[in-house]
Amino acid sequence: MVGLSRTLGIFGGFVAVVGAAFYPIYFRPLLLPEEYKKEQSINRAGIVQEDIQPAGLKVWSDPFGRK
Repeated sequence: MVGLSRTLGIFGGFVAVVGAAFYPIYFRPLLLPEEYKKEQSINRAGIVQEDIQPAGLKVWSDPFGRK
């Protein structure tokens, strides 16, 4: 019985660590899209897409836009 609870504790801890790591990467941008849109507009200010986009590739699009 001790071995089972220890295994469940280790597995639960692993799931908690993975969940905590994925929150800022995946779930936070889904919950707060306006904050990330503003950040991207600041980061991409002054970048001319035509100057850096290789020929034949799709032009950048809004990652938060719906298809």
